[in-house]
Amino acid sequence: MEKIYVFGHKKPDTDSICASIGLSYLKNCLGVNCEARSLGSINNETKFVLNYFNLKEPKYLNDVKLQIKDVDYLKKCYMNEKSSIDESYSYMKENNLSGLPLVDDNKKLTGLVTLKELAKELIQGDYTKIFTSYSNLIKTLSATSVVKFDDEIKGNVLVSAFGSSTFINEITLHDNDILIVGDRKAILEYAIKSRVKLIIITGNNNITDDIINLALEYKVNIIKTPYDTFKTTKLINLSNYIKDVSFKSTPISFDENEYFNEFEEVASKIKHTNYPIINKHGECLGLLHITFSNIKHPKKVILVDHNEKSQTADGIEEARIIEVIDHHKLGTLATSSPINFRNMAVGSSCTIVYSMYKESGIKIPKPIAGALISGIISDTLLLKSPTTCDIDKSSVSELEALLGINYYEYGMEMFKAGSSIKGKTKEEVIYEDFKKFNVDDKFIGIGQFFTTDLDSILNEKEQYVDILNKIAKNNEYEIVALFVTDIIKNGSYILFNEEALELLKDSYDLDYLEEGHYFKDFVSRKKQFIPPIMETLEKQ
Repeated sequence: MEKIYVFGHKKPDTDSICASIGLSYLKNCLGVNCEARSLGSINNETKFVLNYFNLKEPKYLNDVKLQIKDVDYLKKCYMNEKSSIDESYSYMKENNLSGLPLVDDNKKLTGLVTLKELAKELIQGDYTKIFTSYSNLIKTLSATSVVKFDDEIKGNVLVSAFGSSTFINEITLHDNDILIVGDRKAILEYAIKSRVKLIIITGNNNITDDIINLALEYKVNIIKTPYDTFKTTKLINLSNYIKDVSFKSTPISFDENEYFNEFEEVASKIKHTNYPIINKHGECLGLLHITFSNIKHPKKVILVDHNEKSQTADGIEEARIIEVIDHHKLGTLATSSPINFRNMAVGSSCTIVYSMYKESGIKIPKPIAGALISGIISDTLLLKSPTTCDIDKSSVSELEALLGINYYEYGMEMFKAGSSIKGKTKEEVIYEDFKKFNVDDKFIGIGQFFTTDLDSILNEKEQYVDILNKIAKNNEYEIVALFVTDIIKNGSYILFNEEALELLKDSYDLDYLEEGHYFKDFVSRKKQFIPPIMETLEKQ
């Protein structure tokens, strides 16, 4: 069953991570193969939660772009480089291929052979030279083994076209000769005593015991084919190793994890038809034929705690969104087909996920319950945020009873673990929980940092403002602000880029505004920080 990735926004907070974990577990219980992922590093608060309830941190998901492995290519389509020309051509013909990757015994890519090269070999190849294996000769000539000493055969092809006496008197044989002959005993004895590399007896003629014993004595290889001399001479060249026909340089190949759009860009310039696909170890996985590359299997995803394109995984337009679970305003994402979209005016995405457990009748294990109550507590600031609703409160009450904890005491412990700025750079504080919004092609960026240690930030507010100014300039933001939320006082201090001063005064209807201004009871980005700013920008 194809896996579906469940993830929150790019700057993951406790609600988005815990909702992803909770929803993924629920979906798997319902028979849907899901895996929770994270689009960024988790913060200290979320680490505390995962450690407290013994939950694994979701793996990092870089993007959901279409990769080569998401496109139908010919799996296990390759040939060992020591296979024969005949075997390779037959495989290409049966599978309607114009090219074929070659590999060594460890499946490492070594070359690529095309029909064009095969045709050239058959027309211009040197039919007097053979370099192949004993087994390839057996297969190509439908032969049987009579005497075998060597696994590999290399030499010059001769045909005993003269009479026996003429041949023996006129032709000098060497130890690297491969002789095609019928049942002429005198020539066979002469060839064996000359220690030729191989004797090919045509027409399935009988070989007497004394000839066999002589070959054993002189260590001469012998095979017997049912074909006549003409057909044997015609086919023997097809027993050669296929590797001697392929490109002399390493073919252009692609790792299966490379992005498909990058493959298309290269392929459009090179204009080859066949491209070997390899893994990170250089092992060949198969062949991507350019005409087969239109059958794609986009990654399937479920978005949690967001529905803004700027906040989601890179390459989302190349993925297939299956479902959205969110508690924010409708964003900018679009889908090509109908999806399940659940958006509720509640304080936390974890509240929605908990409701889904109750609706489905799935028993919620304690670690998952711990994750969900943590997400609700975090996003509603211990149920004090103006976004908090009755469903959030009842959910916390039920989960609190299930877990046997005091939600307030646990929440304060959780916030304390996550509010420390020790070891963080100022940029990390700003981007800890940072979201980008678009209003009529104007961009705003709002960060929020929850802490009980206000002085560590406010005493260095000039340095924070300098960084905010640079962020605004480099990214063409109208406004970049950091709201430092005091968990105890239940209010927030604002730091902002200096050019946004008038916009922010208009937005919050203030005659005077300075860096570090305190907004009493302001704790919600969604309901308190963002709406006034967006309304002001829309009026401009």
